[in-house]
Amino acid sequence: MLVSVNLYGKEKGELNKFLSRFYNTNLDLENSLNWEKKYANPIELAEIIGAFIDNYEDYLLSMWICLDKNVFVHITQENADDVIRYLYERFPY
Repeated sequence: MLVSVNLYGKEKGELNKFLSRFYNTNLDLENSLNWEKKYANPIELAEIIGAFIDNYEDYLLSMWICLDKNVFVHITQENADDVIRYLYERFPY
């Protein structure tokens, strides 16, 4: 089963700035307000969640992850550490 991360920008260009910095490349998402990526390995979500929270105040973005079909979890400063711990507990491979 694939898991996904969804990012939503509150202003045009925010997604492009965050993702270009995260992937260390120049992406062309200037006019996009949403972005989704699916992962086969759920542990890979931990890296982008960590980067999102470390830069939370620098970007006008919100993040949601989906680990189970049609169940989305809003990632916040308050729950990010717990979500990352949960990923490693649920998917220990």
